[in-house]
Amino acid sequence: MGLVFIDGYVGKGGKKVRVRFLVDSGTTYTVVRRDVWEELGLEPIDEMEFILADGTTVKRKISEALVELPGYGERHSPVVLGESGDENLLGTVTLEIFGLVLDPFKRELRRIRALMK
Repeated sequence: MGLVFIDGYVGKGGKKVRVRFLVDSGTTYTVVRRDVWEELGLEPIDEMEFILADGTTVKRKISEALVELPGYGERHSPVVLGESGDENLLGTVTLEIFGLVLDPFKRELRRIRALMK
């Protein structure tokens, strides 16, 4: 299928940092690298356990940030505060907040048609 990347911004309090996200439809939460969240001064508000692709479990702190995706606007989203070796990942929660889905065949984001019941 190939990898899909999208350029965007992560911000807090009027400051923002440009990031290159790997769009990962298998990742629940958006992850931001340590250098990004430290530059923005993001503070942890919670901690969660995550299962990695190889089955191992890791704990990561959670915060909130303003995520901007050019052409789609900006939204507040929970973000995982990445540790050494973690990369910027755009997860499904943030995609859903934007009303987007990854089209794996065209390797692009597109608007979803949501159900309201």
